[in-house]
Amino acid sequence: MDGAPILKVSNIESYYGPIMAIRGVSLEAPKGQIVTILGANGAGKTTILKTISGVLDPRKGSVEFEGQPITRMEPNKIVEMGIAHVPEGREVFPFLSVAENLQMGSFLRKDSAGVARDIERIFEYFPRLKERLAQPAVQLSGGEQQMLAISRALMSRPKLLLLDEPSLGLSPLLVKEIFSIIKRVNAEEGVSVLLVEQNAKIALETAHYGYVIEVGRVVMADSCERLMQSKDIQEFYLGAKEESARGERRWKKKKTWR
Repeated sequence: MDGAPILKVSNIESYYGPIMAIRGVSLEAPKGQIVTILGANGAGKTTILKTISGVLDPRKGSVEFEGQPITRMEPNKIVEMGIAHVPEGREVFPFLSVAENLQMGSFLRKDSAGVARDIERIFEYFPRLKERLAQPAVQLSGGEQQMLAISRALMSRPKLLLLDEPSLGLSPLLVKEIFSIIKRVNAEEGVSVLLVEQNAKIALETAHYGYVIEVGRVVMADSCERLMQSKDIQEFYLGAKEESARGERRWKKKKTWR
């Protein structure tokens, strides 16, 4: 993995009551890069993000951000340090307007002129939000709510953006648009990204480095280019085996027709 880590997670264990959700997970996110975490439902991906952002305290292990320990720090302090979390399901404020949601994202900032400039910058990425500025978030489509959730996080001027399943429930066209913006934010703003995503293909095409989580443990870690070449990744996450089986069935049927 190239570059100094902006985030370092070391041997964390987190629980929901008596149930261990992640088991000795260690990972790093280099500054200025996109890192993805892949895994099936229930593998522990969301728990990792919650532990990093302070929503959930680990029982063991440590989290460092820019070399500073943030383990068990209050979530608002973690936001102040430069980490913004876009949770699964978006969780925008439904009865606040788009403008008010964006203002909530900048709640901890004191630079009103900078906030105004950043709102205009957001509209360059997501022009649809400008058209709906006065609308309550509950009236937005799923894709527009995801745009708003990402924009609200960006309003805190993060150094590291945690994204949990940004493609969830969106059409393929909208998924492509959202991930294009994620790449732009990373390239143009220099924001590091830790991305949890079940759409393995687009995650691996977007990120620089990837981790694979199974039953709360890291079982594979490599560059996304090499992960995409892995037979296990192709079979279990990219559907190569299923596509091959479909092709074989089509071929057998064709031979039968002859």
